[in-house]
Amino acid sequence: MSSVLDLLATHEVWRFDPGQIVIRQGERSGILFFLIEGTVEVLMNDTPVCTARQPGTVFGEVSALIGRNHVVTVRASSACAFYAVKNPRAFLASTPAVCLHVCEALAHRIDALSQYLADVKEQFEGHDHIGMVSQVLETLMYRERRVRPRRSASRRGQLTD
Repeated sequence: MSSVLDLLATHEVWRFDPGQIVIRQGERSGILFFLIEGTVEVLMNDTPVCTARQPGTVFGEVSALIGRNHVVTVRASSACAFYAVKNPRAFLASTPAVCLHVCEALAHRIDALSQYLADVKEQFEGHDHIGMVSQVLETLMYRERRVRPRRSASRRGQLTD
């Protein structure tokens, strides 16, 4: 993990006091945050989802990668410090090791969510409302993303988006 943080050391450090909002759900900051120290609480629709304290944990990646508003709120539970990456897409395109770190974080989150939904589906099999879980699982596992050929250079082994 320290190697990823070492690659971020040239970026500005942002500090937050307990209770301060780092990222607000529904807004778009345009910043990728990498936790250096401290503990944060992740909330969705004001409901606590998890806490994070692992240095290198990334926040804001979904918004940065797909151009949408933040899907969660991140609030400092203790005094926190983050590396703030202000042009995340360009930075990730130029820093493969950090990009891989972000990809791995996303893959772990998708895997955990998929396992959780599969467990819920198994526990409630036969109930009418469980069809929704099947639809969510199908979307997570098999949804195709349309790639615009003129903007994608991935076939040439280059990252341009």
